[in-house]
Amino acid sequence: MMCNEAMVRGALEADVKLISCYPGAPTSEILDTFNNAQKHFDYKFTIATNEKVALETAAGAAMAGFRALTSMKSVGLNVASDAFFSLGYTGVKGGLVMVVADDPYCHSSQSEEDGRFFAQYGYIPMLEPTNPQEAYQMVKDAFTLSERYGTIVLVRTTTRINHQSGMVRFGELDRTPFKKARWSEVGGNFFTVGEVARENKLKLLKKVENFKREFEDSKYNIITTGDGDLGILTSGVGYSYAVDASNKLQLKPHILKLGTTYPLPEKKIIEFMKGLKTLIVVEELSPYLEHNARRFARNAGLDLTIYGKDTGHFSEALEYNVPIVVNGISSALDITPSTDYDAVLKRANDLKTILPPRMPVFCAGCPHRATFWSLQQVLRGRDVVFNNDIGCYSMAYFPPLNMSVSLLSMGSSLGLSAGMAQVLEDEVMCTVGDSTFFHAALPGLVNAVYHDLNITLIVLDNEVTAMTGQQLHPGTPEGRGLPAGKKRILIENVCKGIGVPHCEVMDSYDVKNNIKILRAAFDFKGPAVVISRRSCALHGDRIKRRSKIPIIPNEVDKASCKKPHTCIRDFHCPAITFDTDDRASHIQPDICDGCGVCAKICPFGVIHPIGDQGKVSNSNTNSNPKPEVEK
Repeated sequence: MMCNEAMVRGALEADVKLISCYPGAPTSEILDTFNNAQKHFDYKFTIATNEKVALETAAGAAMAGFRALTSMKSVGLNVASDAFFSLGYTGVKGGLVMVVADDPYCHSSQSEEDGRFFAQYGYIPMLEPTNPQEAYQMVKDAFTLSERYGTIVLVRTTTRINHQSGMVRFGELDRTPFKKARWSEVGGNFFTVGEVARENKLKLLKKVENFKREFEDSKYNIITTGDGDLGILTSGVGYSYAVDASNKLQLKPHILKLGTTYPLPEKKIIEFMKGLKTLIVVEELSPYLEHNARRFARNAGLDLTIYGKDTGHFSEALEYNVPIVVNGISSALDITPSTDYDAVLKRANDLKTILPPRMPVFCAGCPHRATFWSLQQVLRGRDVVFNNDIGCYSMAYFPPLNMSVSLLSMGSSLGLSAGMAQVLEDEVMCTVGDSTFFHAALPGLVNAVYHDLNITLIVLDNEVTAMTGQQLHPGTPEGRGLPAGKKRILIENVCKGIGVPHCEVMDSYDVKNNIKILRAAFDFKGPAVVISRRSCALHGDRIKRRSKIPIIPNEVDKASCKKPHTCIRDFHCPAITFDTDDRASHIQPDICDGCGVCAKICPFGVIHPIGDQGKVSNSNTNSNPKPEVEK
């Protein structure tokens, strides 16, 4: 199983009753697996509008005595942190497990955040698995630990743990039927302010002492005995790298793999360090284990040398791999590895120089590409500052678009624009996606309307949370997977409700008409919103295939093509290539999804659906018709 799937299995065996998550790599498969398994179980599952709501929803169920789980990435915990820290004080009644994933190397995040410090500063116990088997068992055990102490339990992972696959030995699915309760039967007092908060803090510190005693004997803290006086302290995926690196260097160190990383088992770590002359700490991101090991050694009066990030042998940046750990251990011990990894890397980088650069691109048929084409026509000759946001459309920053000046965090484009609109002569615009609109953009939009700021907001509505795997959100329409009993919330209705004075909805594929709509929005003095709506191409194509609707790609009539290459130079669709034989544009039928936008921008009208010679493609099947909106 993938580790994310294994954690779902552990929660199901623990009889979890409510799950509330917000999608975010590398945890999205947890949400997807719970969503797909709903038909087999009777738990309650919701995709929340953001991580704060997800945690609070799970906490509400746990306060009522039900076992609940939430998952998110580390930058999502930033959003949920207000509730997170207060829940440490109030506690819960039913088991509450929170899976939080760090993303070293920023595979899908805007920062390399180290989530371990949330546990430390929130006084929340934290478990950290190394493989799918441990992840499965830790989630299962975390519910018991949570109920024993009346607290959240944090299960911390990283990208290489979440997406790791391996064999998992299951237990029994001994689940009880879901049955609602009454607050008078199960509820308690979950209140924290003033004097109550001060009392709760003292109770919380006592809980931490109990966690420490329990974690000293945890089965997840494992010592592997080696030879000599060399030891390695590690956790998570660092353990796997340390074992492989030791084998490659023909070393047999003593290794302490920690599975309980807050509170740390101080006595066990000190006992491990006794008798060692050298300790190497292998951990990604911040020197969390290293600083604590130094403190423990100093307090215990131990005489040993500790190597890690503080000594310059390991970096606080990027994620690790076996070569990095081999080089770090080798430099600390002043030995020469059998493989010169630096030379291998240099050779690889030299070879890459002969390859053309490959920037991330929008998928064929992506409605964002069409929207940005129209936007580029409008921005010519205007001094406009463009603040971008988190989503597929973040790629507007990269070549060939090179359009935006900022990318901070979800929803921040509106806040940044509010500041710039008040201090710059330039026009100010920003973009958010539909899921981001509900997640974090609403307060910024309310602020812009309240202060009557001259900001143009473009909402790129592709009807799902596309970047993380096409999960549903409050704006997803019927026919796109909206479950029965759930009500779609139209973004234009929200804008109207908060008093946006200028709001238009446009079909992303109607590129030439959209120029007029966008220009009118920029000319409007005050907050203006344009909602560019079309289904995510991948999601729309998936629905077509399931419904057995044919996807008819386009082709270029080469006999009529005048070879201006507008479709390549200005539109940048990955399905359109340059034919080196006849120097004409060529559309790859296995990539093209027949959106027909390229046909609309072709100055000579020589692009048409295959088998439909002479007719310009005007496909309108990927999305619902443009809804009306009161101006």
